[in-house]
Amino acid sequence: MGNTTAISREKALEALKRYNSEDFHIKHALIMEGVLRWFAKESGYADEEDFWGIVGLLHDIDFEQWPEEHCVKAPELLKEIGAEEELIRAVVSHGYGIASDVAPEHEMEKVLYATDELTGLIGAVAIMRPSGSVQDLEYKSVKKKYKTLNFAAGCSREVIERGAGMLGWELEDLITRTILAMRTCEQ
Repeated sequence: MGNTTAISREKALEALKRYNSEDFHIKHALIMEGVLRWFAKESGYADEEDFWGIVGLLHDIDFEQWPEEHCVKAPELLKEIGAEEELIRAVVSHGYGIASDVAPEHEMEKVLYATDELTGLIGAVAIMRPSGSVQDLEYKSVKKKYKTLNFAAGCSREVIERGAGMLGWELEDLITRTILAMRTCEQ
């Protein structure tokens, strides 16, 4: 993957906010940006941190206005702001098997795929804690809620597990690392 992106963070954030106005979607995009930046550094791709972060920021650019065209409308919106093909491909790949037939190949694409749903589940667990934070959240608390399928039911366990498999990681490792990543970018 490229280690730089043609799109500045400011331009990416402006584009995100052009198509997304709900606080929930903006917050999710910012969390995914931070999570991907953390994973870039932790996975030996520190020189690609900005690229990973921009992909995280823009991964759901089309979701709020075009949910039925998620990952289909995104390439058009991303081309309008000058996104390179690598970035567009990465964004589209996070919908693999759901809204896209583009399979995640690069480690960053696999991390995005694996953590997108998981950050929502972890966030839901954190909100229920007395602190309301991921700062003191541990794996065992997430594991307990993870097994309760009606808890954060919109967060697909199947996608999370498939993502862990793509990365060759145990589910516990993926959850633990994602908690650590989320601690660095809690809103």
